[in-house]
Amino acid sequence: MTKRRKLKIVSKHKDFFQTLSFFLVTILSIGGLIIYLWVYTEIDETMVAIEIQKSTFFELNNTVKEIKNKIEMLNRVDRITSVARKELGMVVAQPESITVFVDPMLVEYSID
Repeated sequence: MTKRRKLKIVSKHKDFFQTLSFFLVTILSIGGLIIYLWVYTEIDETMVAIEIQKSTFFELNNTVKEIKNKIEMLNRVDRITSVARKELGMVVAQPESITVFVDPMLVEYSID
């Protein structure tokens, strides 16, 4: 084989490996960019979902506080008394005393 022929074969192999390496680097770069964009999109969607959950949490927390305040207002004694008098026509009961007389004979012979 002549020197020129050997150089052609070496040159063809060199060109093939350069083309193959360029192709592989290009494919890997495009694949890496696609994976990066997919991960970035997933992270972005997760952040949006977290923000929605936070806002929902704060809204529900405010609603719970409003309901607790309303319960406290409805449980006040002066409000209950006012509603009982005005709407239900109730009056305040007068205190009474009850006296119970016990036969001393029953107490003396009682069995505990």
